[in-house]
Amino acid sequence: MRGLLRDKPLAFHLGLLALLALGHFTLPEYHHANMAKIMVLAIYAMGYNIAFGYTGMLSLGHALFFASGLYATAMSITVLGWSAGPAMIAGGLAGGAMAAAVGVLALRTAGVAFMIVTLMFAQAGYLTILYLGRWTRGDEGIVIAQPLRSIGPLDLSDASTRYVAALALFALALLFCLWLVRRPFGRVMVAMRENEERARMLGYNPFRVKLIALTLSGLYAGAAGAAYAVMFGYVGASLASVQYSILPMLWVLLGGSGTVAGPFIGCLLMFYLIDYASSVTSATLLVVGIALIALVLFAPSGILGTLRERWLKWLP
Repeated sequence: MRGLLRDKPLAFHLGLLALLALGHFTLPEYHHANMAKIMVLAIYAMGYNIAFGYTGMLSLGHALFFASGLYATAMSITVLGWSAGPAMIAGGLAGGAMAAAVGVLALRTAGVAFMIVTLMFAQAGYLTILYLGRWTRGDEGIVIAQPLRSIGPLDLSDASTRYVAALALFALALLFCLWLVRRPFGRVMVAMRENEERARMLGYNPFRVKLIALTLSGLYAGAAGAAYAVMFGYVGASLASVQYSILPMLWVLLGGSGTVAGPFIGCLLMFYLIDYASSVTSATLLVVGIALIALVLFAPSGILGTLRERWLKWLP
């Protein structure tokens, strides 16, 4: 116990998981359902944070990796007749494989060019989904029937089971990310973000490091997409649009780029900001825009990033 208390980063993140576990028993039904979705989307945001927050790769193509997980899972279930467990594994691997394939080509560029190339790949993926509407059902989407959304005895269409499953997957993703960024490879990713040429002079291969980071980022995005497909039973082309490349960037910036728990904080606040704003005004995007301007002016490093700069120096 003393060792755990001395390890402040681990204690902080275990405390966050404990609060989420407590929420399973205390949250009202509406917020209970929302929190399950937020945890799944936060996994996606954590993946984006590995690429952008820790390695410095500004991507606008992550919707392609998220959609790879979504459609690999949904079509494995509905077309190939797989059960949900293997289909979710296939979804996660599809996201990682797609990220690796895109990275081999896109990482030949840098900066704004990298951003544009990744956006082009994502748009090509979105248009492919629409073109292959005979199988993907385009904007109409694929609805996964309730009996197909089970892993063994676990019915992921049940709200209680879904929350626990989302929490378990989120905990695995969070703790692995915490372990990764505290390992030597995590320090190398940060070195690439801060000064790529200096890292190259120290003997590190920027292409190799970035490709591994992007592939890990894609695995997270694919796993989130796979979980979303099975837990919420719907996959549609709108989830592969450019909006889903921009949203994880906003979640990361709001919560704190380059912090392990920042993507979850950003996703949580953005979700409820949109939810509350839509209930009081039709100008939802105006409210979101004002919030983002306030963020840039008063906390440009995001919420956890600002806390780390001012008080919590130990936050990873």
